[in-house]
Amino acid sequence: MTSDNDSFEALLNASEKKPVRRLSPGQKTAATIVGVDGETIFLDVGLKSEGIINASEFIDEKGELTVKIGDSVSVYYLKSGGSEQLFTARLGSGASSAHLEEAWRGGVPVEGTVKAEIKGGFEVTLSGSIRAFCPYSQMGLRRVEDPAKEYLDSQKTFLITQYSENGRNIVISARALQEEEQQQKKEELQTTLTEGMTVEGTISSIRSFGLFVDIGGVDGLVPISEVGWSRIENLEDTFHAGQQVQVVIKSLDWEKDRISLSIKETLKDPWDTAISSFPEGTSHIGVVNRLAPFGAFVNLAPGIDGLVHISKLGQGRRLNHPREAVEEGQNIEVLIESIDLENKRISLAPSDYESAEDKADKERKDFSTYLSSNGTPKESKQSLGTLGALLKAKLDEKKR
Repeated sequence: MTSDNDSFEALLNASEKKPVRRLSPGQKTAATIVGVDGETIFLDVGLKSEGIINASEFIDEKGELTVKIGDSVSVYYLKSGGSEQLFTARLGSGASSAHLEEAWRGGVPVEGTVKAEIKGGFEVTLSGSIRAFCPYSQMGLRRVEDPAKEYLDSQKTFLITQYSENGRNIVISARALQEEEQQQKKEELQTTLTEGMTVEGTISSIRSFGLFVDIGGVDGLVPISEVGWSRIENLEDTFHAGQQVQVVIKSLDWEKDRISLSIKETLKDPWDTAISSFPEGTSHIGVVNRLAPFGAFVNLAPGIDGLVHISKLGQGRRLNHPREAVEEGQNIEVLIESIDLENKRISLAPSDYESAEDKADKERKDFSTYLSSNGTPKESKQSLGTLGALLKAKLDEKKR
């Protein structure tokens, strides 16, 4: 039987054998805020003594503290100051060249101000006066159309990627830090995002083929076919960077960093009411929005297009291309011939279009009218003559 003294002795021996955790300068670690006293924030980093960090590192543009007791933060170990361990979230103004060398060796982020555009990138000042160089490709994750307009006079956080000549040659990268942060957010999002989910996002950039939307630290693409039910030629006429949008997650491929999104699926499908809005046999005014070799697509309402086949254009004339009869942007009155809701197709015809059956029926009616006013079937010889005259008249009319 084991006594209480034996159990206590075993625990004591185990605790003595347990290695004491040590941090190296520049090492990143997780910390919990356990106290706030004026300009100092106290941290629990799993060491025997508390860590401290300057509260100014967590002050926003309005001068308000952005963290509170109990929050978890990521910090970098700087050095031991007596009985306290000094940490930072980044090195700001006031850091010496020696501090910047420590930041380079330890991978500690530094703050800098983009001062001037130079060959190949930008000149950035660190700690107020120390110059560094950041290549264009390392200024951010996304390509921007006008780098000078986007970055000049801005303050950003960088990692020092090269430190030489006693600080006279410093190369920095904002992209490296952003990639690290993005990877952390990506790992968090993998546990929360699922296909089919509707989420809020912010348009980060606009391209000719679609919109890139930030959905919480990672970007997804809304292809141009998924931005809405209506056809949009120029996305910048409808959307702008920074705009908040709702999107549906279509697919997630974390290995290839591809997230496909849809704005269209958050909107009401106009085809749900197409059958009541456009009954067969009714006439409507539409706009020719696209021409194809086989016909003209006519927009009847946002998201609702119908097709006029080339054989129904030109009022009976044989056409080589629809442009010989209509042009894009032209208003045209059309007749709804048929609707296929399952495949979302509407067959149209110009309002003045006459099919072969309609023409034959009209000719039969004309002939009946002629007979009723020009004799009876008994007058066969005369009737035959008048029939020939009628057909000749019809041919002459077509020639005209």
